[in-house]
Amino acid sequence: MGPRTGAGPEAEAILDAALNHVPFDGWSEATLRAATRDAGVDLALARALYPRGGVDLALAFHRRGDARMVERLAATDLSTMRFRDRIAAAMRYRLEAVEDRELVRRGSALFALPQHAADGARAIWGTADLIWRSLGDSSDDINWYTKRATLSGVYGSVVLYWLGDTSEGQQATWDFLDRRIEDVMRIEKVKAQVRENPVLSRVLAGPMRLLGHIHAPKGTPADLPGQFTHGK
Repeated sequence: MGPRTGAGPEAEAILDAALNHVPFDGWSEATLRAATRDAGVDLALARALYPRGGVDLALAFHRRGDARMVERLAATDLSTMRFRDRIAAAMRYRLEAVEDRELVRRGSALFALPQHAADGARAIWGTADLIWRSLGDSSDDINWYTKRATLSGVYGSVVLYWLGDTSEGQQATWDFLDRRIEDVMRIEKVKAQVRENPVLSRVLAGPMRLLGHIHAPKGTPADLPGQFTHGK
């Protein structure tokens, strides 16, 4: 992932102004132009801050929501919560960081396009990574990937459910979230049982030894694979 666009006060002013136009024009060139005019920023500077126009605006909006989630997690005492409840809280905080669901709905439509699907997937992966890191995850092996992949799937499905939820206080979404988190915990329980089973652990010794050489990224761009170390 290259240097992030949308940094600085001018970029924030453009993004703030864009939120008024997205419900009508989506995350588009038209929105960038209108927001630039409203914010009183030179169009050339706006293009330097958001070189891909609406796509970069949408990604900046997503990162803003991530940052708000992290801030709320840091300000909340999670010590009395079960770990599964901490994950659920983090995801709920992430959704509650959004002022208008239409902004996310428009973003979902944008990132559903083939040419922008990779950007959308990276954004969701980044959210999952922030949740795990904010909750103290220190995994450095294949679990680093499986945790984030699993949570990315959960987050994506919860967002889609939330976008169509008309229940009071989005209670149906929070119930759906709890069920999906329970699925994640069930997967982790099965993984632990496999490791503790003497028969299965021997059968899977070879594959597990191979997977043990896979490590989380260190000093590499966030969108590149991790590291594979050859055994001696």
